[in-house]
Amino acid sequence: QVHLVESGGGLVQPGGSLRLSCAASGSIFAINQMGWYRQAPGKQRELVARIDNNGFRNYAASVRGRFTASRDNAKKTVYLQMDSLRSEDTAVYYCNLNQRQDGGPYDYWGQGTQVTVSS
Repeated sequence: QVHLVESGGGLVQPGGSLRLSCAASGSIFAINQMGWYRQAPGKQRELVARIDNNGFRNYAASVRGRFTASRDNAKKTVYLQMDSLRSEDTAVYYCNLNQRQDGGPYDYWGQGTQVTVSS
């Protein structure tokens, strides 16, 4: 079992910044990728950013240039620096870890942290 603990969400004005953190613990073997997804009311969960085992980063087009994903392998923590926030960024943000386990990939999810962008 892998446990993911997220922090850093909150209320921010348009144009502001937030930094999300996600610390992983438990039965971690071989991580394929870690990243962030978000889900707004009435919408499907979507990829925001992720980092694979080789350090390759993938960003949603809507956040590219504004958000930056990073990781600390020693702490098994992934971060999401969010700048120039817009009201459209309002959502619950979920940390995701995908790892190789028992011959196949497994996904683990954090509980989610609310990000609200409003004046």
